[in-house]
Amino acid sequence: MKNFLIPTTLKDDTICAVKSAVKQSKSSGCEIILMMVSDTPDTFSSSGYLREMRTGLTASQEIVLETCRYIIEHTPNCKIKIHNQYGLSSPVFKHIIDVFSVKLVILTHSYKQETKRIHQYLVQLAGNQKCPILHLGSEQFKDDFNKALYIENAHANMHVKDVQQFLNDNFSFEIVSQTSNFDDNYEKFAPYLTEAISKYDIDLLVETRKGEKIKFKKTKKENVNDKLGLPVLSLYEELV
Repeated sequence: MKNFLIPTTLKDDTICAVKSAVKQSKSSGCEIILMMVSDTPDTFSSSGYLREMRTGLTASQEIVLETCRYIIEHTPNCKIKIHNQYGLSSPVFKHIIDVFSVKLVILTHSYKQETKRIHQYLVQLAGNQKCPILHLGSEQFKDDFNKALYIENAHANMHVKDVQQFLNDNFSFEIVSQTSNFDDNYEKFAPYLTEAISKYDIDLLVETRKGEKIKFKKTKKENVNDKLGLPVLSLYEELV
């Protein structure tokens, strides 16, 4: 059984994230944890603290949640759990990953666009965990991915065969093409990437990452997920 963590504010693409998790469970069963984070109420009163923690869902959020529950109810050997987290830190997030035995974190496009600091903090904390991350694409029309383009980091000193073996052991993705990292020269590589994606029918990108110092910037750096709109599976280098 695989456990998936989906941080969410219950936007529509949460449904796509749940469907992706079900697909990746390979029919062996799964537990999906929908995690909603909020800032710890700033009050010294216990009654005030409890009052501020009681935040209801909007009508649209209720619909998304019920849809997710419906999907799981009609999927054999799958469970869903709602985890409300008040306050967040690196040790707390790591503890959540460990306690729920999370095998994959799924980040939706809408979640990464959230402007609240705590949501931005969670996305950066996830990048520093050893758990794989699936960044869903901006166009939510597909929840099953098969053919991957591996973006090779020259400084990672990792062979594509090692990455493919890790994918074979944990996922159902096949690397059908590879390219060197193009972050600093995207415009030059763009035509070749478009051609490769079309030629090999690529629907997923695979990259590796290292832990980074957490920084909050007014302008977000556009990453490969944003540039191409395709889902990206990000693997922590030490894990592979």
